[in-house]
Amino acid sequence: MEYIPCQKFYAHSVEGNTIDKWQPMDIHLLNVAKLAKEFADEFGCGEWAYLAGLWHDLGKYSIEFQNMLLASVDANIETKHGRVDHSTAGAIYSVEKFNVPGRILSYLIAGHHAGLPDWNADVAGNKSLVNRLQNDELLKKALVPNIPQKITEQSLPKQKFTTSEGHALWIRMLYSCLVDADFLDTEEFLEPEKSKKRKGYPLLNELLVLFEGYMAKKQSESEDTFVNKQRAEILKQCKSQSSNKSAIFTLTVPTGGGKTLSSMAFALHHAIKHNKKRIIYVIPYTSIIEQTADQFRQIFNNAVIEHHSNIDVSNEEQETTKSRLACENWDAPVIITTSVQFFESLFANRSSRCRKLHNIVNSVVVLDEVQLLPPEYLNPILQTIKELHENYGVTFVLSTATQPAFSEHKSFDFNFEGLGTTVEIMENPDALHKVFKRVKVDVPDNLLTPRTWEDLSEELAQYPSVLCVVNRRDDCRILYEMMPEGASHLSALMCGAHRSKVISEIKQRLKDKLPTCVISTQLVEAGVDLDFPVVYRAIAGLDSIAQAAGRCNREGLLEQGRVVVFSPPSKIPAGYLRQAAEIGRGLISNKTDDLFTQEMFEQFFKRLYWIQGDNLDKEGILKNLASDRELRFSFYTAAQKFRLIDDKQYAPVIVRYEEGGQLIE
Repeated sequence: MEYIPCQKFYAHSVEGNTIDKWQPMDIHLLNVAKLAKEFADEFGCGEWAYLAGLWHDLGKYSIEFQNMLLASVDANIETKHGRVDHSTAGAIYSVEKFNVPGRILSYLIAGHHAGLPDWNADVAGNKSLVNRLQNDELLKKALVPNIPQKITEQSLPKQKFTTSEGHALWIRMLYSCLVDADFLDTEEFLEPEKSKKRKGYPLLNELLVLFEGYMAKKQSESEDTFVNKQRAEILKQCKSQSSNKSAIFTLTVPTGGGKTLSSMAFALHHAIKHNKKRIIYVIPYTSIIEQTADQFRQIFNNAVIEHHSNIDVSNEEQETTKSRLACENWDAPVIITTSVQFFESLFANRSSRCRKLHNIVNSVVVLDEVQLLPPEYLNPILQTIKELHENYGVTFVLSTATQPAFSEHKSFDFNFEGLGTTVEIMENPDALHKVFKRVKVDVPDNLLTPRTWEDLSEELAQYPSVLCVVNRRDDCRILYEMMPEGASHLSALMCGAHRSKVISEIKQRLKDKLPTCVISTQLVEAGVDLDFPVVYRAIAGLDSIAQAAGRCNREGLLEQGRVVVFSPPSKIPAGYLRQAAEIGRGLISNKTDDLFTQEMFEQFFKRLYWIQGDNLDKEGILKNLASDRELRFSFYTAAQKFRLIDDKQYAPVIVRYEEGGQLIE
């Protein structure tokens, strides 16, 4: 097979345009190299990203690829059917030039379309990097004599990464720089109008002006209550501590203390003081992300990008073309996302998931309700948090009322590295807890004796307004069906739109001081701003009981709210939830005067993590990503294993709820 005579090689053709309007290869490679370098310079590794950009499309110099493009304008050109492999050649070239260090580049280049591969063939088979590097024929076809030397003749970058333990994340960060640069340059050439819509977000100091104006107005309109005075003090402390140097901070504030706005105040002031690029707000549940995003959108308008699975693409306030583009690579000043999106992206191998990673560099990340990080992935998550802070300039804020025990703990039978040193933003969290103590917790004499649903429903029906939180969705349904007419039901089995509507109706009824009875699963315990005079909670982990108590007398308008702990007639789901409940049962059975001190939470989480043991990395992900002298990683395997929500047994459905019914029709 021979080339149709031409003077140039092309990276991209444009349908309907003559060849002189196509993108030349050297232009594309240099554009991608420069942009990737700009991204990686943020963490001191621009030379590596530049080289990956130069070589990522070397395979496009082959006869097969050029003829595939030229066939669109000349029917006489013979081409192969199917896709032409243009990513393996550059991967092989990197290893031939630099031996083992070249494998760093080969992962990036071989995976820039198909995803970061495993080195070994155990799981990946023929798609493994070791197998692809055997295909020397692809490199021979690509290395035509007239490739410019400025492309091929390069030396090994002198920049070194700090620790061998962090090589896997470092490679994914470089990969992010490469694939985002490749996407952006291709988009600018093929879809210039789309590319222009990515620009024009306000700077963080402009957002701070909006935030300060909003908070001043909010405080001037708030009632002069004890709780509001304490919220103002928390806000003040967050601002004053924001000038501290970058760290992994903890923000330990009781429920109802205004953590959301105070943590944003800290993040904005800290980001501006220390030249951080953006603020990323990470929330555990989609059931509460809309509430937080709506609040921030009131303040910052369209500077807020909401990125999660429940986003309503038909809602122009939430979704515009510009915001959808920003979701691809998080190039915006304020990102609101879920724990699933944030952490699964950090362990992903696909280009579409990894594009955004380099924009986490030099940012402030607020992890809201951090106690809900899943224990079975805790060790990989905590190691990644440490690496992002130490090597990529990320400031973390771990925000919760029930701070988990992430300090290092070593004993003869348990080795937990945790996060090392963290810095608390609040001056005295325990004193703050005592100030915010607004409820009395009633614990039965015998927590081993279960209540019947019939007995419980009769007791709940005596209260004009009451919230009852149970552990299981079927428990929620059974108890709800026994309640008098007018009660509300909340569980994760409801579609997102229905759940949001019911929560909104409950809030309005409480605001209007109407009788309100709610039977719910634990989805109301993290960040849903409800305020009941009485809350019942099925026995659970101490953190869950404390979070349920946070929905009781939240605004401090009563002298004392009432929280009742009970044993349900059903079994608690096996595994983590049952273990947490048994530890919680043991701690609260001691009849301690105050269940919700930081000392109690530390005891609870230490026991919980000790029970988990090796299950804190249940899937062995750290082993898949551990470095060795040969740089053999299992990126594909780790990405398949790291699933905070195991969706293998699930399928997306359109629910016959409101416009869902119309869509089905």
